[in-house]
Amino acid sequence: MSLKQRRLGTQGLTVSAEGLGCMGMSEFYGTTDEAEGIATIHRALELGVTLLDTADVYGPHTNEQLVGRAIADRRDQVVLATKFGIVRDPADPARRGMDGSPEYVRRSIDASLRRLGVEHVDLYYQHRVDPRTPIEETVGAMAELVAAGKVRYLGLSEASPATIRRAHAVHPISAVQTEYSLWSRDPEAEILPALRELGIGFVPYSPLGRGFLTGTIRSLADLEDGDVRRHNPRFAADALAANLALVERVREIAEEKGVTPGQLALAWVLAQGEDVVPIPGTKRRSYLEQNVAAAAIPLSSEELARLDAAAPVGAAAGDRYPDMSFVDG
Repeated sequence: MSLKQRRLGTQGLTVSAEGLGCMGMSEFYGTTDEAEGIATIHRALELGVTLLDTADVYGPHTNEQLVGRAIADRRDQVVLATKFGIVRDPADPARRGMDGSPEYVRRSIDASLRRLGVEHVDLYYQHRVDPRTPIEETVGAMAELVAAGKVRYLGLSEASPATIRRAHAVHPISAVQTEYSLWSRDPEAEILPALRELGIGFVPYSPLGRGFLTGTIRSLADLEDGDVRRHNPRFAADALAANLALVERVREIAEEKGVTPGQLALAWVLAQGEDVVPIPGTKRRSYLEQNVAAAAIPLSSEELARLDAAAPVGAAAGDRYPDMSFVDG
């Protein structure tokens, strides 16, 4: 199949209607297989997926290297997005910090370009807003990268509407990433209206609720020992029952339509606007093919209303992260 194209922002960035999140190919979601990860990227390009999403923090660093190897002989087929700003402690990789200083911005892009083996990044995001550095300084340094030809378009991740407005006043922001799905609908209140007012594209990550909306996770026993979801509040015992009930409501509608729950959840995100480009993550070709097929699933106004009622805003139990201080509020 051939995926339709969607525009992110007003500066000319055009991508496939659905992208591919590459994080899980290197870390966080259990066992990894680099060969299968590269094969998944190649299959995504064959299916018309052009937007590949990575970050320096994934691995750390190894995911950019994997993506770089995968696209080495097909760079012209890819809209390459990476991110900077989350800093991990080498002595304790579980510890996180944030750095948005201009000096760090400049160091980070050069390191990412080396790992990816490319001359420029198409879309460069600040992964998390650094409360110690004014956003004007961070985006000012990012704008210098555009002028230098190292970056083509700028983005932010998990930024508040106020921060987005301040950043956009310094240099046009083409895309904003935030978690968004049938169990994370908070962006509808303020973030999406602000993006549409400013003409900024929306790139939802975890559009399948970190895999939960596929219906394949029924308990923590379904997750490997090293899977970070074991520590996520929404997978905790006190939240699991309520969240499973939400998934069951989605499953019922999916069965009636003859699609998987995950495909229905992804089709719902895609139906939220032509300025919305979800980046479901997977490390296997089989799941990738299911996800791409979701782009061809039409949803009627009645079906959309049923899904809105099945998974209303605020329906999911538990915070999105164990430490929500990493989200610019």
